[in-house]
Amino acid sequence: MRLRIINPNTTVAMTHKIGEAARRIAAPGTTIVATQPADGPVSIEGHFDEAISAVGVMEEVLNGEKDATDAYVIACFGDPGLLAARELTRAPVIGIAEAAFHMASLISTRFSVVTTLSRTGIIAEHLLEQYGFRHHCRRVRAAEIPVLDLEEDGSSALARIIEECHRARDEDGIGAIVLGCGGMADLTETISREVGLPVIEGVTAAVKLAEALVGLGLGTSKHGDLAFPRPKAFIGRFEGYSNLTRER
Repeated sequence: MRLRIINPNTTVAMTHKIGEAARRIAAPGTTIVATQPADGPVSIEGHFDEAISAVGVMEEVLNGEKDATDAYVIACFGDPGLLAARELTRAPVIGIAEAAFHMASLISTRFSVVTTLSRTGIIAEHLLEQYGFRHHCRRVRAAEIPVLDLEEDGSSALARIIEECHRARDEDGIGAIVLGCGGMADLTETISREVGLPVIEGVTAAVKLAEALVGLGLGTSKHGDLAFPRPKAFIGRFEGYSNLTRER
């Protein structure tokens, strides 16, 4: 099985960390290809960043279609471009927020999300509503750290995340914690040990869901709104997308 993990931002160190987390959890026989767009924001911390990064996600899916990819993971907690990416392929495409919410709901009736910034926490709340998990989530909390602080040795990012996870455990009446950033992919064991609750992060959750879907022989439906995009002309900087999504 060939699984393409797409970090929608352009920070290579984060892509490497995400890829390593995916490889540690992947089943024998699963090949992990971790990649990021050539152009776009260095981190994703709002709607504008997500909109720009979604174009890079599409490009990475199209690259994967040339490379016999069996499934894709979009490794940003805003799941940027998720439905558009599903239009481009028959392979499963999984967003890490969607995956983490599913996994958390399977092991606990209530969970809280701990993310980086309050503004991205609002985006997580939108996704909880969209995916049907708002009833399961008690609270979305922010450690108020920039995403790229997670890549800096010696920063206080981990301590602040653990502190917020302790508050979630003690105040929210929950059974599990969801980490709300792809840059936290390597932190689950440390935080779970410190907090004493199951901790779920979306990269590893999405890897296991992708493996399950491929193993079941299930791919993205091409009936209805996730059918391949209708072929048409694009102009300007997007001219290269003209008629490239015809049935294949």
